[in-house]
Amino acid sequence: MAPKKGGKITIKKFAIDYTVPLQDGLLNEGGAQFEQFLNERIKVDGKTGNLAGKVEVKREKNKIFVEAEMPFSKRYLKYLTKKFLKKMGLRDFLHVVASSK
Repeated sequence: MAPKKGGKITIKKFAIDYTVPLQDGLLNEGGAQFEQFLNERIKVDGKTGNLAGKVEVKREKNKIFVEAEMPFSKRYLKYLTKKFLKKMGLRDFLHVVASSK
């Protein structure tokens, strides 16, 4: 089935809170590396690093907000977060938990 033209665009909003790791001193630079990682790794139309205005990643204080104008899952963000923790060598010390389902 093809999508209807002129349909309502749904915007999904997600928030990643990293207050506790930041207070413990595990994340350097206040989460700037994590924000950059997400900008580089989020796939849009099968290509990484191509957000194309459909996905927006913003950092405010101790949270990173991801807004998507396309189908986007919370599970994908969780996967990318775990991948970042593994890259930084923190996967054994931190556990990613969804605040709500």
